[in-house]
Amino acid sequence: MAMTLNDDQAMLRDTARDFMVSEAPVAHLRKYRDMECKDGFAHGLWKQFAEMGFTGILIPEDQGGLGLGHIEAGIVLEEIGRNLSPSPFLSTSVAAVEALKLADKAMRDRWFPGIVAGEAVIGLAIDEGPKHRPEKTACMAERSGNGFKLNGHKQFVVQGASSDMLIVLARTAGSAGEQDGLTVFAVETDTDGLSTEAARLVDSSMGAHVKFDGVEVTADAVIGEVDGGWSVLSKMLNAGRVGAAAEMVGVGTGAMDITFDYLKTRKQFDRVIGEFQALQHRAAHLYGEMEGARSIVLKAQSMMDEGHDKAELYVSAAKAKAGIACNLSVREGVQMHGGIGMTDEYDIGLYMKRDRALAEFMGDTYFHADRVATMNGY
Repeated sequence: MAMTLNDDQAMLRDTARDFMVSEAPVAHLRKYRDMECKDGFAHGLWKQFAEMGFTGILIPEDQGGLGLGHIEAGIVLEEIGRNLSPSPFLSTSVAAVEALKLADKAMRDRWFPGIVAGEAVIGLAIDEGPKHRPEKTACMAERSGNGFKLNGHKQFVVQGASSDMLIVLARTAGSAGEQDGLTVFAVETDTDGLSTEAARLVDSSMGAHVKFDGVEVTADAVIGEVDGGWSVLSKMLNAGRVGAAAEMVGVGTGAMDITFDYLKTRKQFDRVIGEFQALQHRAAHLYGEMEGARSIVLKAQSMMDEGHDKAELYVSAAKAKAGIACNLSVREGVQMHGGIGMTDEYDIGLYMKRDRALAEFMGDTYFHADRVATMNGY
């Protein structure tokens, strides 16, 4: 494919950009951060996402969605990142939807309408330690009657305390460190024995530590096959990872834009600081890095949509590259703003915090650089 957007995709980008600027700008994040909102996002805004059609982008048309692909989802995510718009779009409408596509019809019929309507929020209960290592899952799901009983915990589940359902990775066989023996479950958050402890993340979004104490679910809660959850997990993680990469491109671009605007207005020694050659060189380098990240993210998205056998490789390359570029953008932004870049009065610090949260989501730069090397035989 050409590494550019077609007319329909460009129209979606313009629509999403106008919507985020008017309805979910950085000021929206500040509002819900300062009022210490327990969810970290506005449910009214989530309904507006639905009215715009965003929530059902990846849901097939015959199930009430738009039937579009990861390129289109990434367009929305880039604008979310550019404006730091707080929403459950990445976890619910991207990653969770990809997992639910592999569920049975009853489960899809249960959750897809709520997602399309902007009424359902779904959390991803995958990791148990400080770093993303899904194969180290120790949360146990033991046979119990015609279903399973879950015992264990999950850490930093984004929107976990405000979710209606959690997609949970649990071990039904084998031991921690093995990919075999894992099973994916859909567990409603009002199930007996499931408890959450809210935790505010560095970017002011809300996560939760989740505990499963004898949580009983029926066999119908299984997504995919028992002991064969890695294939479901991989599809969900690939969607979440390339989505996070797209959002990071937006975060990095947003930080870059406000930094460049500052360089054009801030004066020192009676000169606009953007005239200083050293800052011009740094700005040019940053622009090149962000465009490189955008290109590889678009390539990974297109390969996901095509079902290419090397899509997973490009997804990890995109997450690694977007992480490097976004981190460069927020660091350069803070430095080029000078001392005021560290104050809460200026938005650039908020971009740095969102970068840190997204960097850890579903694997950091080092995790994915290692995956790229491994998949290439090193």
